[in-house]
Amino acid sequence: MVRGENGVAVLYGAGSGIAVEIAASYRARARGLLGRDGIEGALLLTPASGVHTFRMRFAIDVAYLSRDFTVLAVRTMRPGRLGLPRLRARHVLEAEAGAMARWGLRPGLRLRVEARR
Repeated sequence: MVRGENGVAVLYGAGSGIAVEIAASYRARARGLLGRDGIEGALLLTPASGVHTFRMRFAIDVAYLSRDFTVLAVRTMRPGRLGLPRLRARHVLEAEAGAMARWGLRPGLRLRVEARR
């Protein structure tokens, strides 16, 4: 599970395992997907309750997750947007636009994150 360390993991609960980068430090969360042209898999920001897409190069899907990794909401954000924080969100999952629909990610789905060894 996620315990405040940056790293890589696998996300389960939405189709097969999805590769996830974990951004747990302030610096990793602040950088996020900035400066990238895309991402394979997803980026998990923790702790986080909101995101923005200023200076991003591509549209992203954003899933707001509760403390127990239940999906609260899924949104698609174009570059240059500010997403409002979600009150109960503890984690935010980011992926390229359209990825979460392909994975079947929807509100109410409970996810599980396991560290990759």
